[in-house]
Amino acid sequence: MLVTAAQRLLVVAFLAMLSLAITGCASRAPSVASDADFWSGRLALQVDGRDAQSFSALFELRGDDRRGELVLLSPLGNRLAQLTWTDGHAELVSSEGRRSSSSLDALVEDVAGTPVPIAALFEWLKGRPMAVPGWEADLSASAEGRLTAKRHTPPPAANLRIALTR
Repeated sequence: MLVTAAQRLLVVAFLAMLSLAITGCASRAPSVASDADFWSGRLALQVDGRDAQSFSALFELRGDDRRGELVLLSPLGNRLAQLTWTDGHAELVSSEGRRSSSSLDALVEDVAGTPVPIAALFEWLKGRPMAVPGWEADLSASAEGRLTAKRHTPPPAANLRIALTR
């Protein structure tokens, strides 16, 4: 299955925070509990290794690891992709088409080519530490809306930077 760089970014960023989806299709956002579960800003993802890649985008993220939506936008505000998920189903829509899975983690890993700590990402965005083997999150600037998470093991190494605007 051919995976594009934009799809990889969506998954890894979702984590990440992606991480990592950009839309080309309008869809209704899942309802979420409160505005406390909404983040927007800029993200940058760098994945090292044989197929090294780097990507940055604006994003809007709402929900939690059980139910939510991630939209990645170009600097001009154009939707590049959209990732939505609920318990038991995840779907990625982009200009490359539609992909779905019974698991958000599995879809993210499939698109990114590597596992991403989705549940931890939501904790990190809230400024709460959560240990994940192979990952190191720097929350020292979380009060200023900044987060950095680095994956050291297993390969490929990845560096995710997030700057929140809300």
